[in-house]
This record gives sequence, C-alpha cells and structure tokens, in this order.
Amino acid sequence: MKSAFLPDRSVIKVAGEDARNFLNGLITTDVDRLKPGLGRFGALLTPQGKIVVDFLITEAPAGHGGGFLIDCPTALAEVLATKLKFYKLRAKVTVDNLSGDLGVLAAWDGLPATLPDLAFADPRNEALGTRILIPEELKQKLSDLIGAELVDASEYEAHRIALGVPRGGLDFMYGDAFPHETNMDRLAGVDFDKGCYVGQEVVSRMQHRGTARTRSVKVLIEDSSPEPGVSIMAGDKPVGTMGSSAKGKGIALVRIDRVADALDAGQPLAAGGLALELAEPDIVRIPAKQPIA
Repeated sequence: MKSAFLPDRSVIKVAGEDARNFLNGLITTDVDRLKPGLGRFGALLTPQGKIVVDFLITEAPAGHGGGFLIDCPTALAEVLATKLKFYKLRAKVTVDNLSGDLGVLAAWDGLPATLPDLAFADPRNEALGTRILIPEELKQKLSDLIGAELVDASEYEAHRIALGVPRGGLDFMYGDAFPHETNMDRLAGVDFDKGCYVGQEVVSRMQHRGTARTRSVKVLIEDSSPEPGVSIMAGDKPVGTMGSSAKGKGIALVRIDRVADALDAGQPLAAGGLALELAEPDIVRIPAKQPIA
C-alpha cells in the first residue's frame, strides 16, 4: 500500500446549525447523504453551470467539532471560502480556511490497517483509495499507522492519470468547463435527484438532452509526453486539448463527435507532433446520459 501527502490540496470547514441546508442549496452533491466516514464528490458552479471549483466533502464527527470538511485545490481554497461567505447571507454558518492546519493524505493500492477519524473512501473511483485529512507533520506517522509506504505525490498523480480522473487546472480550466465535460456525472459528482443548487438548470438540461459534446478521455502516448494545453489534431483539424500525462498515459479534453469522425476515417491523433490514441475508443460513442460502470 502507498500513501502520499498532496501539497496541492487544502481543507475548508463549513459549520453551524444551518450548514447542511446551506451547502445543499449551493453544490452539486447531496449533502443530506453525508455522514462521518463517508465522502462525496461535488462542485460549486457559476449560475451558467460552469465549474468554479470541484472538491471532495465529508462530515466531521462530533469529536472534531462537527460540520463539513471540504478537500479542495489549495490554489482555490480562499476563492471557495470567499464565495461561500458571499452566499451565506443570514444563514447560521461559519466558513474557515484550514489550509495552515489540515492537508490531505491519499492512500491507495490496499486497505488501511486502521481508519483514522477524518478518513473516507474516494467516491470518484474505488481504485483511488482513501483520503485522510491531517496536518502535514503527521504524514509519516499516519502512513506507518495505516501500513502504507509514504511516497512522493508524483506517484499519486501517475495513479490518478492512469485511472483517467481529471484534475482541474491541468485537464480542464476552472470557470470554463461544465461538469459533464469533466465527467463529474460519471464520477458520482452530480446528484440529479436532489433539490436546486447554483447552476442546476444548465446541468440538468445537458443531462436530459444529452448535449455534452466535449469529454475528458484517457489517452495512450508514445515516447515523451506532450505539454498540457497542446492542441490534439486529427490531420489538420483540432479535436481537443492535451491535459496531464505520466508514464505513457494521459488525460485529454476532446470533442467526442470530431474524434469519433476521425476514428471512423482512420485518421491518427497527435499532440505536439507526438502520436497518441484513445485508451478506450468506444468512450466517444457512449451517450451523455449513460454512466460508466
């Protein structure tokens, strides 16, 4: 089993008697289904339905003061805290950026020997393992406790990429992508049966009409890796943008209709002059409403 402290992740706490209802009216996941030891994937969207920031969220047990802990990108932690405070109005909630106190340890390739209090299974993909919210100075002690080898965060990145799970800022741009484009609908990040939240109308329309034409997909790369942001070409036509990559695998944001046409025509794909291919070619033909098992 391996573990890695993720320096690009921070924690925000939302507490108070109105915290559950407050969050449920804002974010894409159903906060009513949360409890200590359980995590969910979600996002705060713009009113136009684009991702402001995506995150994992869990409920803190009473022994840790209760409330909800949000595992989010460090670069957007203060942005998220500020936006939550903007929305709170008269709601009885507090929003605290705990970036200096708590961070995120990821553990994968096995089950922890023991499960610490602020731990939960990553809800996006079982193979991503467990998230543990701890101060950075405890990363070695916690790794020993759960029976994991502490490794560099780059190993977790390679694992994430191999599983095809997109990361904001690398595989898509915050403020410019819809949840369907980043596969949030396929990674249990959107609850379509819950009540209203910011941006819900747009997301629901994309779901019911099946209008998502852009998707994050896994790609296989020969030789060196293309730079993130490089255009993916089918002949002389752009069909997408390269994201993160490691160890011959990568994630790309592509127009699925254009890639499907290229595959049907037998046109090879390339990014920055480097050949690549889809790890799962049939993925570009799966309807938007159909989840991936």
